Amino acid sequence: MPLETLPVNSPNLPTESAWRVELADAYSRIEDLLTFLELPNREQGRAGLFPFRVTYSYAARMNKGDPSDPLLRQVLPLPEEWEQQDGFIADPVGDRQAVAVPGLLHKYHGRALLITTGACAIHCRYCFRREFPYGEAQLSRSREAQALEHIAADDSIAEVILSGGDPLVLDDERLAELVGKIEAISHVQRLRIHTRLPVVLPSRTTARMVDILASTRLNPVVVIHANHANELDTEVGRALDKLSQAGIVLLNQTVLLKGVNDTPGALSALSERLFELGVLPYYLHLLDKVRGAAHFDLPEASALALYDDLRRHLPGYLVPRLVRESAGEPYKTLVPPSLPERLGL
Repeated sequence: MPLETLPVNSPNLPTESAWRVELADAYSRIEDLLTFLELPNREQGRAGLFPFRVTYSYAARMNKGDPSDPLLRQVLPLPEEWEQQDGFIADPVGDRQAVAVPGLLHKYHGRALLITTGACAIHCRYCFRREFPYGEAQLSRSREAQALEHIAADDSIAEVILSGGDPLVLDDERLAELVGKIEAISHVQRLRIHTRLPVVLPSRTTARMVDILASTRLNPVVVIHANHANELDTEVGRALDKLSQAGIVLLNQTVLLKGVNDTPGALSALSERLFELGVLPYYLHLLDKVRGAAHFDLPEASALALYDDLRRHLPGYLVPRLVRESAGEPYKTLVPPSLPERLGL
C-alpha cells in the first residue's frame, strides 16, 4: 500500500506512544545490556559524565557473545575513555565559539543550526558533543524567539539545520510547531535534520512526523548517521522508505572508527546497503578529537590508504567525501585537501 494512502492510525505505521515507550525502556545500565548479549560484566568502563543509553531495537542487532561487535563497540564505555590523550579536548569542532545566541550555532555562510535538545535515544561514545553545555546553549522555549529572530534578520541564511542531541526526540507537535515557525521566515528555503533516530529507534518514524516534513514549503533533507551495514536492518529500511516515498532527500554521515568500520569491506558494505535503502553516502568524517574517544582514532595516513581502497571498490556516487571538521574553518575540509586548498586559495 503506498505511503500516501495510509491513514494516520494505520497499524502499519508506528504511533507516537509506541516510540515513546520504546525510548523510555532503553538500556541505561551497562550490566543489563551485557546480560542481554550474554557477555561477562568484567573490566567495563564507567559511564561517568557521559551517561550510557542504548535502545533495545539497536541492541537486538548486535551479535550475542561477541565483545567486538561493531555496534556494541560504538556504545560500550571502556576504561580507555578515562585516559588523557594530547589533542583530545572538550570542544574539538568549535561549537561553543559558534553560538550566535543560545540555541543557535552560526558557523557557515548560508546555514544556521538549532540545538533543539540535548536528548538522544542512544549515546555514542565518540560523540563530539558529549561535553556540550546543553543547559546554557540549547534551544529552550524561552530562547526560541531570539534564535528565530537571528535567522529572520539575516537574509543570507537559506538553510536551517535541526540538530542536538537529536531533534527527532521532540514529539510530533513540538516538531510541527518549530518547522512552522521556520517556514514563516521567507528567505529560508531548506530544512535539514541531522538525526540518528531512524537508525536506532525506527519506530520514531510516525505518519505524523513524515507528514510534517513532507508538507512544509521548505525543501526537506534528512541526514541520518549510520556507521556499519549491520545497523541497517529491515525495520530501519521500512522507516527510511517512508521518508523516501514522501519525497524527502536522504543522506548519510559516517564517522571513521577504529574497530568498527576501518576496513574497505565494512565501508563498501555500508555504502551498498545505504543505496539499497534509498540513502546516498554523504560524508565520511575523520574522528573529531573529543576527550574520551582517542581509542576510536585512526591515523590520517591509514585513513587515506583506506579511502583510496574504498574508491577502487565502489562507483563514485557511492563514495562519501572524506572530511575533517576544524574549529573556526568556514567549511569542512576535504582529506586530502583539494588543489585550491593546497595552494592556499
